[in-house]
Amino acid sequence: MTIAVLGISIPNFVLATLLIQVLAVYFDLLPAATWSSPLHMIMPTIALATGPMAIIARLTRSTMLEVLTQDYIKMARAKGLKPWKVIIKHALKNALMPVVTIMGTLLAGILTGTFVIEQIFGIPGMGRYFVESINQRDYPVIMGTTVFYSAFLIIILFLVDVAYGFLDPRIKLHKKGGE
Repeated sequence: MTIAVLGISIPNFVLATLLIQVLAVYFDLLPAATWSSPLHMIMPTIALATGPMAIIARLTRSTMLEVLTQDYIKMARAKGLKPWKVIIKHALKNALMPVVTIMGTLLAGILTGTFVIEQIFGIPGMGRYFVESINQRDYPVIMGTTVFYSAFLIIILFLVDVAYGFLDPRIKLHKKGGE
């Protein structure tokens, strides 16, 4: 939990500069910038994923602790089901609903929040292109990128709603016309 709290507390741009300082400058393990080999992807990936992974870990832990105290879990254990079966089939499936909810917005946040990380690591991506268009006052590019990211967020949230139907069979898509 300490690592998760640190992961949530440290902003990704601060973590990115720390990673460059430690892994690229002090220990010379990884390349610091550009985008020419798979080794260049390691530090940006860590910088972008640490916060969301910590949030998911804490949320999964807290919802699992809550679900494990429910009556249906006690009943499954009383029936003599194996502990792994109770955890996987009963507890985890129900604990994943809030996790899936937050994962959708975290995924959209990761993919749309790469502006600073792309600048720090010199990655030629849409975030960098967006920042350059702001600096050059290229309004059509700014609007197009904003619309693209907005559409991406809507698609991610739709997929989260579809995932609810797989996790909980009680949630169904309703057909038009009252059928």
